[in-house]
Amino acid sequence: MAKDKKIRVLMAKPGLDGHYRGLLVVTQALRDAGMEVVYGSNMSPQEIAQAALQEDVDVVGISVMSASPTEMGSEVLKELKKAGLSDILIVIGGILYEDDLPALKKMGYKGLFRPGTPLDEIVDFIKKNAGKAKAEVKK
Repeated sequence: MAKDKKIRVLMAKPGLDGHYRGLLVVTQALRDAGMEVVYGSNMSPQEIAQAALQEDVDVVGISVMSASPTEMGSEVLKELKKAGLSDILIVIGGILYEDDLPALKKMGYKGLFRPGTPLDEIVDFIKKNAGKAKAEVKK
């Protein structure tokens, strides 16, 4: 990724989850770090894919608090793939159960952030991995 290009991130919650605190806090941390953040709030997986395409983002950040992260996460990835966006960095945060982490990674989520993850860890991960091919991403 070019050094002078700002990282563009779409932050969204798939479905009707009403828990916003984490999404807002991470959004602000990314903005404070100099990234351009498109705040999508609640969106269907199809809307997330369309917004990511229209906004030409480098990263899609998903927040899941009340729905099954593997079920919702799978739907989002399916729609991103259909939109031709399977090569961008996709991260997920929120209530992620230990048992779901391997499945989320296998699906294609490169960054998995559970409650209590320091904000600078999330920012650093995105800075290091935005714009890289999926196979190059390391945590």
